[in-house]
Amino acid sequence: MSEKEQKKAEELGSMSLMEHLTELRNRIGIIFLAFLILFFLCFIRPFGGGSFNAADYVYFWLQAPLAEILSERGGRMIFTGLHEGFFTQVKVAFFISISITFPLILLQVWRFVAPGLYKNERSAFMPFLIATPILFAMGAAMVYYLVIPLAWDFFLSFEMVGGEGTLPIEVEPRISEYLSLVMRLMFAFGVSFELPVILLLLTKAGIVTPSGLARNRKYAILIAFIAAAILTPPDVISQVMLAIPVILLYEISIIGSRFFNKNKDFENTND
Repeated sequence: MSEKEQKKAEELGSMSLMEHLTELRNRIGIIFLAFLILFFLCFIRPFGGGSFNAADYVYFWLQAPLAEILSERGGRMIFTGLHEGFFTQVKVAFFISISITFPLILLQVWRFVAPGLYKNERSAFMPFLIATPILFAMGAAMVYYLVIPLAWDFFLSFEMVGGEGTLPIEVEPRISEYLSLVMRLMFAFGVSFELPVILLLLTKAGIVTPSGLARNRKYAILIAFIAAAILTPPDVISQVMLAIPVILLYEISIIGSRFFNKNKDFENTND
């Protein structure tokens, strides 16, 4: 440890527990305040009848894949409870606010943790901090642009045209159920795409090894399909389209962990 790093460690070590807690409180306060401001900006309606708020426009965007299919057959969406429309707005406003504040949460976590890290530790941790929101956004985008259109086509294929002596079977999705399904899919794919970040951090911490990850590949594949069956709707298309990217990300994690181990061995040799 260099003299400069030792001095910095002593300065950080001199901070009392109350000072650390105060710093943590301030960071949480910034996140909470930003979330509340965004939530109310998304939820409140502009003055004037018939105007839409930000939550309305985001909900229109979320239901666009279904609207594109249903518009051809004159479909509609409904709500069956007096409170359902209101709480759907609340859920959408929450969805928008947490999505926008997610990078801010990571930034505040970084600012709280970074002073206690050495320069080489900060440079090693920074790529993971940047990759986290990017991978989550990639997973959510895959759901919206690829998985949802295929899944909706599959579900709507069970509609039936009425005939003599039979009634038609038509879908009239509830807005709250539709929103919950879409948000669950986006969250499931987004979190699943964080697998390389989690495994590479565990590798750097020495908890797992590249050889161990490769040896347990068959168990990882099994777990990927089980998780896909739990997190996605009960159709084969969604399950396979979640499991396959997770398996590929697992393989990428093995390659990345081997690369990190080689660098670590090289640094230890130089030391």
